[in-house]
Amino acid sequence: MKISQAVHDFVQLAIKMETFALMDRVYLENRVLALIGEDSMQKISQTSSKDSLEILDILVDTARKNKKFETITQQEIFEAQLMDLLTPVPSQVNQTFHELAKEDSKQATNYFHNLGKQTNYIQTRAVKKNIHYLHETKYGEIEITINLSKPEKDPREIAKAKLIKENDYPICQLCMENEGYLGRMNHPDRSNHRIIRLNLNNEQWGFQYSPYAYFNEHSIILNTKHIPMKIDERTFRNLFAFVEQFPHYTVGSNADLPIVGGSILTHDHYQSGNHEFPMAKATIRKVIHLSDFPQIHAGILNWPMSVLRLQSEKKEDLVKASLFVLSKWKNYSDERVQIVAKTNDGIEHHTITPIVRRRNHLYEIDLVLRDNNVSDEHPDGIFHPHKEVQHIKQENIGLIEVMGLAILPPRLKTELREVENYLLENENTISPIHLSWAQEIKEKNEITSQNVRSIVEKNVGEKFLQVLSHAGVFKDTNEGHLSFERFIYFLNEANIK
Repeated sequence: MKISQAVHDFVQLAIKMETFALMDRVYLENRVLALIGEDSMQKISQTSSKDSLEILDILVDTARKNKKFETITQQEIFEAQLMDLLTPVPSQVNQTFHELAKEDSKQATNYFHNLGKQTNYIQTRAVKKNIHYLHETKYGEIEITINLSKPEKDPREIAKAKLIKENDYPICQLCMENEGYLGRMNHPDRSNHRIIRLNLNNEQWGFQYSPYAYFNEHSIILNTKHIPMKIDERTFRNLFAFVEQFPHYTVGSNADLPIVGGSILTHDHYQSGNHEFPMAKATIRKVIHLSDFPQIHAGILNWPMSVLRLQSEKKEDLVKASLFVLSKWKNYSDERVQIVAKTNDGIEHHTITPIVRRRNHLYEIDLVLRDNNVSDEHPDGIFHPHKEVQHIKQENIGLIEVMGLAILPPRLKTELREVENYLLENENTISPIHLSWAQEIKEKNEITSQNVRSIVEKNVGEKFLQVLSHAGVFKDTNEGHLSFERFIYFLNEANIK
């Protein structure tokens, strides 16, 4: 009876969501029964109050007992197939989205975001596992997240994945061909995945939500073609075109170079969301003037990384100014502070991480200056997390971290508990990579069982602040301020002469 109730509830929900019609009830019940490994259905008179995820759990438990899957990956694929029956087809989702967007773009994104949560494409329960807190700094609050949302794979699956024949379809996880893709051992399930088609400056782009969101309404705008990341005039125009359509979202692009870029440089894409990042709240440390663009308000941001903030009512002015700053930065060197635009091998090392948002009637863009040079002292990157902070964060500092939201590795959940045990002088298995750091914390603090966690969290926050400082090309020091002013002079020198 319990299974029949769950199947009934699932089918009624699909009808309510207009994915199927009432006439399709028996057909859909039989589809669900076949998927979960049952062969009969009792008559149910009432629909329960369970939500879609509670119903999903019951159906998945039944399928597990009926041996419809064995491994975690197989379960994920199964769940996506099941929830695909709740999810309208792409054309229907797009039609609803764009009809709502004609009235209010926020209604459209609310519809699409809620659909993703209801159909379990957006993994809300997994995301809740993340550890998240705020850390106060002289720049304002920054956000610290230990990412625990992605499930760990069974060792048997990892071994099997090595034996799988290479498959270049879809080419990557951001390609349009992921929409509805079943998934396999080394590629995530996407049966219930839907992509909104967007027009940005007469180009077709896709808009989707991230299954494992790092922030509110974390979304991705992806090129419909599999082409590499590139920061250029087209990037700036597309970012402004997006916030013109969705003024309640912030949007940005990862840099287009290794070390300072994101995890996927092979597919052109941006990231957006309905979230006020710490960097957005940062104030201007120094007002500057761009002599070629007197109509633009500009300043150096009070932030550990090196950021120019530009504001104007006219997005066209900001596109031209951003392109100007990018072209000048690509050719700027100051070896006094290890900044080199092009090395002797002809390789260019400078680019920008751009972030765009609306401020009422104003458009605003933050231009984060990036440099991916390496040295003997810093072989991982001169402006990359240095060795002394890599026990906390050693991955690239991409768009999200730039804006003040730390995405720290899941290993820290266990490792930091052992640091706490060490500080409390309990039995522990503290990792050697944390030992000297833990000793410093112990020397500077009176540790108790009541305050140990907050002290460790505070010190993790300070380490991430160091990470951001390492990634800044002009340091927040007297020398760094002078070197930043030399770059501003370089931006204006044509007119000075």
